[in-house]
Formats: sequence, structure tokens, C-alpha cells
Amino acid sequence: MDTRLLRTFAALARTGNFTATAAELHLAQSTVTVHVRTLEKDLGTRLFDRLPRGTVLTDAGRRLLTDAEAVLEAEERLRATAAASGGGPVTGRVVIGAGETLCSARLPGVIAALRRTHPEVEIHLHPTGTTDAVEGLRSGRLDLALLLEEKAEYADLTAERLAAEPLVLVAAPGHPLAGGDGSGIGWEELSREHVFLHEQGCSYSDRLARDLLAVPGAQPRLTRFGSIEAARSCVAAGLGLTLLPRVTVEGALSEGRLAEVPGPRFPDVPVQLVRLGRRWLSPALRAVVAELGRHFPDA
Repeated sequence: MDTRLLRTFAALARTGNFTATAAELHLAQSTVTVHVRTLEKDLGTRLFDRLPRGTVLTDAGRRLLTDAEAVLEAEERLRATAAASGGGPVTGRVVIGAGETLCSARLPGVIAALRRTHPEVEIHLHPTGTTDAVEGLRSGRLDLALLLEEKAEYADLTAERLAAEPLVLVAAPGHPLAGGDGSGIGWEELSREHVFLHEQGCSYSDRLARDLLAVPGAQPRLTRFGSIEAARSCVAAGLGLTLLPRVTVEGALSEGRLAEVPGPRFPDVPVQLVRLGRRWLSPALRAVVAELGRHFPDA
């Protein structure tokens, strides 16, 4: 059996869309259609239901997908072993899912280093939240995920604490709570402020919201954004406060566009390296994991 057909089958199962599959595999959409029809004919069963908004695996397709992925993994191992025995370079494609903070502040340095040490390893970044990252790992759409979470406990996933990101409460330099004499600002004062938070599901933003709402009689004004940059811009304009990983505001703090607020101490948020437990670690994946370990402050 031509494993190219299985690769197209697995990709279409992930994306649920012929156009997205064609783009991912660098094929014409008509070729994706031919691959799927040929495989369905070879196997004697329909693998997908074609719907107006995309494709959905049939019951047979779901059962056969696991075996197809096992064949593809075996092929990958075979090629990796052959390359290693011949002294060839590490090659492969690795897809990483991570939040906006890590995608913008940490991972570019990892990719730059890998281009120097393993130029034939292809890295793809997907900004994503925790829920989507976990689903992406389970579906095979992602190879690795970096989560800013206290815990990442899933029966089918393997999680390793890679590092921790310090958090900082910031405001515009002219804000009444910014700077000052360095004396601590309590929860009661903070609960009267307008606080800009990252979207729901962000562990450190959710914790801050819970702490503010727990203040007796408090009615804090909380605004959620899907973008860290949006929250940072509102705060820089003097509209309120925000809590962010220090790495995302270091430049603004040093340039005087933002100032620290001497509020309660916030614990560093762990960076969890997560992958599917049963997934084989290819040489390319091992190279990426090793480079990640070198590019986080306390890894």
C-alpha cells in the first residue's frame, strides 16, 4: 500500500477539510480527493462522510485511523534509523502549540537555534490555548504543546515542568498605584480598579479574577481580551492594570511605557512541556525538546 495515501487520510482526519489538507501536504486539492478515493477503494469501505462544511470520519474511518497512524510511525522510524546509520542530518516536521506569550517571547529563539544546528528540521508554531492544545495533541495535529499551567494532568498525555515564568502587575507610569514609595498595595485597593485580563482559560488571569472577586463586598471591573497586546495597550493608555508574564513587558518597563505596581506577590506560572504519551519521539522531536531545555531560564 502506498503510504502517501495513509498520510493524506491522517491529515484529512485532523483538518476535516480538503483545502486545509492540500495546503498542509503541499498537494493540489484534486490530488487529495484522488488519494482518499483510491484508499477507500483499496480498503473497501468509506472513510469519510462529506458534509457541506467539511468531512467527518465514519465509524470505519475512526477504527482504521489508529492503524494508519501506526503504519506511518513505523515508516518514520524506518527512515530515521536509515538516516542515523548513514550519518545523515536530522530531518522532519514538528508542530508546536503554545500560548501567545511563549510564541512571541520564547519560541523564536528556539527556532533560530534549531535552524543553525538542525537546518532540515521544519518547525511550525500554532498559537493556542490549553483546551485546543490538548485536543491537538490527541488528534495528532500537534506534536508538542507548551502550556502555562500549574498542572497538566491527563491520563493519555505526558507532562514535564520545563520552566517557570515570573508574573508582574503593571500600570501606566502616571497611574496612582504605579511606583509610589514601594509599600505594598492590598487586595482591597486592587479590587476597586479596572483590571484587564487575558481570555478565560489563562491560568494566571483566572486566578487573579478569583482573588479579586473573593474580596468581601468587592465589585472589580474585569475586562477579558484574546490578545495580550490588547490588554497591554489599554494599560499603557492609563485605563487600568494588568497581570502578565514579565518577559512580555520587559521592553515597555525599561522604556518607561509601563510601571510595576507594588501589589501582592504572584507565584511564577509553570511552563509545562506536554506530548501524547504513546507518541514515538522521532529524532526531530528529540532535537526540539533538547533545544527547548536550553532556551528557558530555569529549565
